[in-house]
Amino acid sequence: MAIQPPRVLLASFAVVLSSFSVHADTYRLSADSLPTSWQMSQQCFQTLPTDDAWWQSFQDPVLTDLIEKAVNNNYNVAAALKRIDMASQIVRQAKASYFPTLNASAGWSRSQDSGAAEDPVVRSSSSSSFTLGADMNWEIDVFGRVRKNVAAKKAAYNVARADYDAVLVSLCADVATSYLELRTTQRQIQMANDHIEHQQQVVKLTEARFDAELGNMLDVTQARIVLYSTQSKLPSLEAKVKTLINTISVLIGVDPGEVTEKVIHPKPMPGFVQQISAGVPADILRRRPDIVQSELQLAEYAALIGVAKADFLPTLSLTGSIGTEAHNIKNLFGAHSLYYSVAPQLSWTIFEGMARNARLAEARLQMEAAIDDYNMTVLNALQEVDNALIQYNTLLNTITLQKKVVEQSYKSMVLSVDLYRNGLTAFSNVVDGQMSYLENQNELVELEGTALSTLVTIYKALGGGWTIACNNTCTDTGAN
Repeated sequence: MAIQPPRVLLASFAVVLSSFSVHADTYRLSADSLPTSWQMSQQCFQTLPTDDAWWQSFQDPVLTDLIEKAVNNNYNVAAALKRIDMASQIVRQAKASYFPTLNASAGWSRSQDSGAAEDPVVRSSSSSSFTLGADMNWEIDVFGRVRKNVAAKKAAYNVARADYDAVLVSLCADVATSYLELRTTQRQIQMANDHIEHQQQVVKLTEARFDAELGNMLDVTQARIVLYSTQSKLPSLEAKVKTLINTISVLIGVDPGEVTEKVIHPKPMPGFVQQISAGVPADILRRRPDIVQSELQLAEYAALIGVAKADFLPTLSLTGSIGTEAHNIKNLFGAHSLYYSVAPQLSWTIFEGMARNARLAEARLQMEAAIDDYNMTVLNALQEVDNALIQYNTLLNTITLQKKVVEQSYKSMVLSVDLYRNGLTAFSNVVDGQMSYLENQNELVELEGTALSTLVTIYKALGGGWTIACNNTCTDTGAN
């Protein structure tokens, strides 16, 4: 039954399926076009993607150290590595079918027949014997059933390797996102403390004017409200820092105290303006782990079709046994004690209630569903990268404008304080200036933090970072 795949995004899947004798041409996907560039190109280069350590572009040794620790200590990574080893052992089990099964046995038996069971009654008779032997069973893979089953297990092993890569890519992005959010929060705390210091000076100014009978208590009260309002933001920001430290500690598999020592001292936020080596859209298919995993899953299902087809063919097996048997143990290896049997057998299931047809149809439908899943994975990948690039470009433009807003807010606040000091304006203008400057500056910091996290999203969407299978650390025993 020929599969009619939907509109797809790869030129061909011949490389994936050609190694399986399941009529790969039946499942070869038709060619189709991909976008030649991303919608946003001002901040990205159209170059071939590389397996880069993208976090180094932030030039932050603490971030690099945290990611390296996470790769070595994270429990999800360790579990993914163990899944690779388990898949390797499953391949070994499948390969064991290439070889015969040998069983050895030894024993002694004694029996007695009842004489009373005869008519007339006779004397009971007894006998005993010693046995020593070996049995062998071997399925000769003439029709490729074992070989196809091994191919399916190897494909599952490769899926596990791709899953390991996906875990690493996601882990590095999660560590970077949490760390950059931590630095953003620390910057907000510093900024709040700066405003608190300035607002305390304004409170003293209103109190001095009130004492000199140049102002009123309303001005003092309003100044204190602004101060206390800013101070009230500190506890939640400090709690957020502790929460992010806990998140990072879980990701890197260490005690929160160890992370605290590394990040407790605030540092400037990394630069958020970067030129991104995004590559052309088709090239991200070469390194996104989810796409690679989906592709390898498709290869596994192709192999399972071969296994299902092999069920229609006969199986050729060879069974045999050899051993010795004697009444007396000293005659166990004597003349006439040897026995053996050799029995080649060709078995072929002629009818099984259409069960094999159903299994083959199921395997083919599973293959078709895998093709649909693959196409959706490719579309989602293209959308994720394009959306992240568009968002990043929008953020850069917004930050440029927000900086102007902050600059004018600062000038407005300074002017309002000077005018109030000289009795030329109401204190409400000072309050408006202080609140506006604080809100606008806080929004600017949040926008810069969002730009940093969007950069991480871009690199994650591009599959950057730890994308060489297993990062050359996992075992490959028995999987080839």
